[in-house]
Amino acid sequence: MVSKFTELAIDCADPHGLARFWCAVLDYEVQDEDEAIVTIGSPLVPEGKNRLGPVPPTLTFARVPEGKTVKNRLHIDVNPTDREQDDEVRRLLDLGARHADVGQGDVSWVVLADPEGNEFCVLAGRHP
Repeated sequence: MVSKFTELAIDCADPHGLARFWCAVLDYEVQDEDEAIVTIGSPLVPEGKNRLGPVPPTLTFARVPEGKTVKNRLHIDVNPTDREQDDEVRRLLDLGARHADVGQGDVSWVVLADPEGNEFCVLAGRHP
């Protein structure tokens, strides 16, 4: 028997605000929420972790008192499915992301940070 990746938990100051941002990035929807925790996931697989086989992971945003202080040890990579990388980067910047320099040098991906400073990468290829 093996485990499957079903959820990524992200500490943050504003779970509702960060959930809105990532819902717009990933075309996810809020699945559960209270004052301190918001879980978002794919509307195409609403049964999520209860489904057999691989599933798109949910993201859970939990309010914590401390702020982010260092580069993420784990980050999300996104891959545009209906537009080129440059167009997707512009869309994400319009949603509230900002460019981030983590020492990546000259690479094919673009490093951005979400509204709370969590780094993520926008890959170059389009794969539906």
